[in-house]
Amino acid sequence: MKLHTLKGYIQNVFLVEYEHGLALLDGCSRADVDMICAFISEHLGRQLTDLKVIVVTHMHPDHAGGAHKLRKISGCQIASHPKAPFWYRGLVGKLAHLTDVILTYWVAGRLGRKKRHIWYSPKLKPNIELADGQPLPIFNDWQVLFTPGHTDHDLSLWHSDSNTLYIADLIVMVKRQLVPPFPVCHPNQYRRSLQRIAALPSPNIFFAHVPARSLGADDFQQLLVRAPDKPKNMWRATKSRIKHVFR
Repeated sequence: MKLHTLKGYIQNVFLVEYEHGLALLDGCSRADVDMICAFISEHLGRQLTDLKVIVVTHMHPDHAGGAHKLRKISGCQIASHPKAPFWYRGLVGKLAHLTDVILTYWVAGRLGRKKRHIWYSPKLKPNIELADGQPLPIFNDWQVLFTPGHTDHDLSLWHSDSNTLYIADLIVMVKRQLVPPFPVCHPNQYRRSLQRIAALPSPNIFFAHVPARSLGADDFQQLLVRAPDKPKNMWRATKSRIKHVFR
């Protein structure tokens, strides 16, 4: 097993390579599709049809935006938690999807990235529903872990043979400090997810927005201290600002 780390539009992209096929550990951004295809065909010298599975860890633009396009190109299967297709449902969901796309452009601007096409369907159509604890189809040495909190459907992927763990946005970095992501929609679930990861045997952790590293008990304790007690999202933040203005 080889784990390739690619620099995506605003996030790290992880491509797993085996003789029998390739797997993307996340659905990446729509802006990353051409880069991924070029890496597979030009750098690895493999057919695009060797891409067999894309895991969508959650529905945000830099984790789901490229999945449908890559499936159309390669014929691969998309795998996600059963709740993922419903994350952006309804009018509120459509507004949240638009907000998340705008936030992605904001992050890209902060990183000095040029504006790229990142729009994608808010309605995911997976081929495979993933359950907590099950092996990843076709790549059975990877285990699916349900680690909600950032959303209600976050997934992590653990490769016990190499003690490698991919946790997507479970932990991010701000001002050189490891912190909970924004949003944290389900604080209690988020804390349980952190505790679950902390109980693993000191894996080498790969993040969507942080360089790979191992974390100790003190790191997890600090994260638990910083974790919000109430949901932390754009709507609550806006409401709080409005209240502050009119005090």
